Amino acid sequence: MTELYLVRHGETEWSKSGQHTSTTDLPLTEHGREQAELLNGRLLPEDFGLILTSPRLRARETARLAGFTGDAEPKTDDDLVEWAYGDYEGRTSPDIRTARPDWDLWRDGCPGGESPADVVQRLTRVVDRVRNSGVERSIAFAHGHALRVLTLCWLGLDISLGDQFPLHTATISVLGWEKNEPALQRWNGPVG
Repeated sequence: MTELYLVRHGETEWSKSGQHTSTTDLPLTEHGREQAELLNGRLLPEDFGLILTSPRLRARETARLAGFTGDAEPKTDDDLVEWAYGDYEGRTSPDIRTARPDWDLWRDGCPGGESPADVVQRLTRVVDRVRNSGVERSIAFAHGHALRVLTLCWLGLDISLGDQFPLHTATISVLGWEKNEPALQRWNGPVG
């Protein structure tokens, strides 16, 4: 049964400020690059039979700085992109709640963007691809909300629990198995 390592990209200006970042293709900050470089040597490309990344620059740059280059360059997977925030792109949750005090991403999704059901459907495809890959260990470089949804899909939990799984930048989490059941092996593992 395949284990899935999850790596959230390093810090960007918007992850630092709490702005929702989906389609805006921001680079890593200097600190984000340092975070990603700390992954180099902690994760060995040869340990993974399937290496995936979101197509966004911040995820690809994190993978590259972590040492996943050349023959170990990740395969781009469009299903790993961040939740499409639509009209809320670039805004913070407190800002959104000034106009919509009861807004909850995990319940309401985003106008002009994706609904929770859309995101679950997309990330379930990633779970299925990984589980059917036949490899012992896989890794995915992606984004905070997308990786949280992927985790909930892996565990068979409702998306409404997403707030209970905060995920910091440049951390390592591991999804695996316990007694033949999907399990969370490690969450938010620090790098430095």
